[in-house]
Amino acid sequence: MHYVYIIYSPSADKFYVGSSSNPEGRLSAHNHPQNKGFTKRYQPWNLVFKQQYQTKVEAEAAEKKIKSYKSKSMILKIIQIG
Repeated sequence: MHYVYIIYSPSADKFYVGSSSNPEGRLSAHNHPQNKGFTKRYQPWNLVFKQQYQTKVEAEAAEKKIKSYKSKSMILKIIQIG
């Protein structure tokens, strides 16, 4: 199983969208002190949404679609509907 996940940084009021077969493990990596990516600047992160897909291809397509919205209001709608 693969998932699309959305994490939220309350301190920065930012969302991050990703896909993984282990969203809880990815959350841990995003919050790790040695993280060197985009999410390091806005720690700590909270998992606010995850949706399961049968294949990695489906999860990545859903991630790409969500990211294409480039809209905080759309992400908030997705979280509320999910």
